[in-house]
Amino acid sequence: MSKIKWTLWIVAGISLSHCTSKTENAAQQSNAADTSIHALMPRITTQAVQFDTDDPAIWVNPSNPEEGLVIGTDKDEQGGLYVFNLQGQIVDTVPGLKRPNNVDLAYGLELAGKATDIVVATERMTSKLRIFSVPDFRPLDKGGIEVFEGELGPEFRDLMGIALYKDADKRIYAIVGRKNGPTGGSYLWQYLLSDNGSGIVKAELVRKFGHFSGKKEIEAIAVDQALGFVYYCDEGVGIRKYYADPGRGDEELALFGTTGFAEDNEGISIYPTTDTTGYIIVSDQQRNAFKFFAREGDGSGAHVHTEVGVVLASTVESDGNDIVAHSFGNKFPGGLFVAMSDNRTFQYYAWDDMKAAMKVTPAP
Repeated sequence: MSKIKWTLWIVAGISLSHCTSKTENAAQQSNAADTSIHALMPRITTQAVQFDTDDPAIWVNPSNPEEGLVIGTDKDEQGGLYVFNLQGQIVDTVPGLKRPNNVDLAYGLELAGKATDIVVATERMTSKLRIFSVPDFRPLDKGGIEVFEGELGPEFRDLMGIALYKDADKRIYAIVGRKNGPTGGSYLWQYLLSDNGSGIVKAELVRKFGHFSGKKEIEAIAVDQALGFVYYCDEGVGIRKYYADPGRGDEELALFGTTGFAEDNEGISIYPTTDTTGYIIVSDQQRNAFKFFAREGDGSGAHVHTEVGVVLASTVESDGNDIVAHSFGNKFPGGLFVAMSDNRTFQYYAWDDMKAAMKVTPAP
């Protein structure tokens, strides 16, 4: 999951209801086929980026939550990061990134003696992590940090997903995925981020882990910060679960969501309702829906994550999302869910609307 120049561009957001693209017409037909639920509309649709939205991250402004930010990737070889306010307006950009794919953020990395919020994006065409401070978007990486060094397989260094994890000792790690990789348990690489001594971020490889089916790719990664787990979508296969802390081992704890998706499971985020309960939210991409799995597991065990609900949404082919369980004012009092849509925009949903629209999945 970047911040702002508060020179707001007062431009009307783009309403999906006025878009008549081929993909959206197909989505409307698909949605109409399910007469049991109706597509949930967002409270806000952002201004469009230049090329191709892919993945968002949400930053909470500690001084004023209503001045929070959404940072999204514009996935193109001439792309960049776009920064939106909570009204969906573009308030800043980080241009010139070489196909930035996914993005995540973390709070309080110690740099030059100061706790700094950071946003980290994967730059696919250079095999580098790009790191910027938040909310001023100052580069902290001297042009980028190379990852997956030494990998020679086809697309083994083409960066895709990223999730940041902060451990109990306040160390921040980047868990990074790629377009292709080995199936034997080292698909994801985990890096410790720290100060190089001069206020610039360095990355130390500490772990290789994670199974891959070899069927499609792995892009969506999410960390449950409070419980210490990392989840990622093995597209067309299911969602895999591991410990986020490298000291706890590389055992695969669960593989769930293996049935019921129209095609790809892609785009994942965590919504806590208490310290231990809540939802793992996964995009059912081709159905234009979001599936909800029990964060706490069920009676069979803490790692048995059954599907408990689904929300059909107005997003089209959504493959990136983020959610924060925090009040962002009257429009998003119970939390904010942001998902990309295949018309160069991001859509903002109120958690209260998501919960109300959820269709409960019948028990098997």
